[in-house]
Amino acid sequence: MFNGITFANPGFLFLLLVIPVLIAWYFYRYRKNYADIQVSTTDGFEGKGMSLRVMLYHALYALRLLAIVMVILALARPQTSLRRQDVTVEGIDLIIALDISGSMLAMDFKPDRLEASKEVAIEFIDGRPDDRIGLVVFSGESFTQCPLTIDHSVLKNLFRDIKSGMIEDGTAIGDGLATAVSRLKDSKAVSKVIILLTDGVSNMGSIDPRSAAEIAKLYGIRIYTIGVGSMGMAPYPVQTPFGMSTQNMEVKIDEPLLQEISGMTDGKYFRATSNAKLREIYREIDQLEKSKIDVTEFRRKKDEYVPLILIALALFGLEMLLRYTVLRNIP
Repeated sequence: MFNGITFANPGFLFLLLVIPVLIAWYFYRYRKNYADIQVSTTDGFEGKGMSLRVMLYHALYALRLLAIVMVILALARPQTSLRRQDVTVEGIDLIIALDISGSMLAMDFKPDRLEASKEVAIEFIDGRPDDRIGLVVFSGESFTQCPLTIDHSVLKNLFRDIKSGMIEDGTAIGDGLATAVSRLKDSKAVSKVIILLTDGVSNMGSIDPRSAAEIAKLYGIRIYTIGVGSMGMAPYPVQTPFGMSTQNMEVKIDEPLLQEISGMTDGKYFRATSNAKLREIYREIDQLEKSKIDVTEFRRKKDEYVPLILIALALFGLEMLLRYTVLRNIP
């Protein structure tokens, strides 16, 4: 909704005070320049009404005054804007913690685990327009790729920029979880959720995953863990002296740890063995209870002086056209 019109240069509006002066001056000049009686007798005009031309004569000056008013309003720079809007929506605060270690390039998902995880997560984001969602990535260390935001277009662009090898390789599940917790701990939302995706065993980092889960529990954060990887063996890209090749390697996911982390926070553990299964998991998570979040929206102001300038030019043009055609004075 529009909050009305504001003026960037309101001081120019004082120029409107000159309009009554111009009107008074016009009628004073008119009465001074033209006699009330300009013929010796009015007998020849009896029964004659006032012509349209005579009635429109004063309209010329009215057009000029209106044009001046439009110019003054344009100088004051009128602006319209959408008002600051405080909205209460149904949603949750949610952080996706994504493993981007080298093992996420395994090709048991199409095209690989990392790209599949990104694609399905973006679909999940599209289905939750009212949620504040953030993104944490981790491998040997962790960092926040995107803080909690309602601007999902920015979030999705940052998702697409994720690549394996951005940070030191490894699997620091505890660090990734702790970073996600730090982004949610000050949230005022009733429902706070972390979705942790990993395909390995925690082998790096300075924080134990169980300790990070205890902190999450302290702040009322629920953790859903997803083990990404097929059963048994999976093809991994391997660098050889002759270039890249694929090699079948055993899939190792610390499922007991992931189950313990989710259980400590009243969450749930899932095992994703394919793209389709990963989508099913996100659909199940999508059924989470929603809570109310207050969102403040802002809109940029827009200048509206151009239409006023065009109206002023049109009025000046119409005055000149009438003055020198239909309402022209003949000496």
